[in-house]
Amino acid sequence: MLWARSSDVAREINTEHKNERYLPGVRLPRSLRASDSIEEALRDADVVVMGVPSLGFRAVLEEVKRHLRPWVPIVSLSKGLEQNTHLRMTEVVEELLPGHPAGVLTGPNLAREIMAGYAAAAVAALDDETIVKELQRLFSCGLFRVYTNHDVVGCEVAGALKNVIAIAAGMGDGMGVGVNTRSAVITRGLAELTRLGVAMGGQPATFAGLAGMGDLIATCTSPQSRNRHVGVELGKGRPLAEILAEMHMVAEGVKTSRVVVELAERYGVEVPIAREVYGVIYENQTARQAYRGLVRRGAGAEHDPG
Repeated sequence: MLWARSSDVAREINTEHKNERYLPGVRLPRSLRASDSIEEALRDADVVVMGVPSLGFRAVLEEVKRHLRPWVPIVSLSKGLEQNTHLRMTEVVEELLPGHPAGVLTGPNLAREIMAGYAAAAVAALDDETIVKELQRLFSCGLFRVYTNHDVVGCEVAGALKNVIAIAAGMGDGMGVGVNTRSAVITRGLAELTRLGVAMGGQPATFAGLAGMGDLIATCTSPQSRNRHVGVELGKGRPLAEILAEMHMVAEGVKTSRVVVELAERYGVEVPIAREVYGVIYENQTARQAYRGLVRRGAGAEHDPG
């Protein structure tokens, strides 16, 4: 059962088994039903999956709270951090719905490829061994392989931070800097998100897995990636407002870049790539200036903090 804000979208899913606005040309399963009533969608729910961007996550969860039965697990798909509070989405769940197990489903999961039947792998992260194994069983399907992880913090932080690095990689692609440069940005970006993620309580191994490196590679290289798309267009010199106005879906990395820089300052961690992305988005810096800033930066030992 899918909750859709639009009654037209719900009707299209129920009668035509498609969602042309978000997945054009894709045939949806007949067993998938949709409702524009959040109460109806939640009435019999045994698990709630929150596929809501971080900016609207709290508001939707407030509405969910009114209709949800006790103790139902809540799984977040959001790959962002809340503005101002800097909270992860599971922390928002714990704040608003204490007693409900909160976890995430994350990894390199581009929707169009999954719907086309290509093999993919994801990570279900939750700190309750019994529930996370049930979620693994629930979400595993054919060529969609689900692993478990108890590092909720690391999985969430990796998913949010990789979007910022994807904007940086996209800017390079938009300027035509080449594969060597893109590889360097992705690799050094992985070092950045690992440093900050570990400082926030994540486990180093998580960032080398599907939630970290796997998702980072997919988001930084795929033409389907919204965050990479934003970066590519910025690299071509287009204004951010114009780019975002053309998009139907949210590029989480745009707003997350500010949160990442603020968190890095709080934890005393250097994040030069994220800092340059922030400069482009919030300080009227150009993509070319951002890349010059990274090139001018001194290079120490590979595993130094900076």
